[in-house]
Amino acid sequence: MNIRSFEGKTPVLGTSAYIDPSAIIIGDVVIGDESSVWPLAVVRGDIHRIRIGSRSSVQDGSVLHVTHAGPYHPDGFPLLIGNEVTIGHHVTLHGCTLGDRILVGMSCAVMDGAVVEDEVVIGAGSLVTPGKVLKSGFLYVGRPARRVRALSDREKAYFKYTADQYVKLGARYLA
Repeated sequence: MNIRSFEGKTPVLGTSAYIDPSAIIIGDVVIGDESSVWPLAVVRGDIHRIRIGSRSSVQDGSVLHVTHAGPYHPDGFPLLIGNEVTIGHHVTLHGCTLGDRILVGMSCAVMDGAVVEDEVVIGAGSLVTPGKVLKSGFLYVGRPARRVRALSDREKAYFKYTADQYVKLGARYLA
């Protein structure tokens, strides 16, 4: 079974959320309404919590995990993802916080304690290092990621467009 409890915590799925049969969702995970998790993605909330907002999508082959509370990080790092976030193919998100209306490009990594504010694009292949804060309204690229320029109104409108497309596609799969 691809949706599994761990130590008494069972994933909770919102209304019309689509989870591909090959994706794996484990433990303390809440996925919002109309969100989607696509083939071979792993969402593992075993040692801390994962929260994914509404109308967000986790693309193929992505890995979402957390950091436990311990001597090096007393509170640990949960993974918190807002609404209308598109997580590209083969992305690693680890114990970070993403606001609303974000595009995380393919093959990115966002590490422990990083915070990505609302309306940000992270270019494909970028690395957001531990504890880094990406301010709202900008494009970030590179390894490590650095701010390149402000987003245009057209780019900001794309967040909703992309979210709408994945909500519609998830509904087609559910049908």
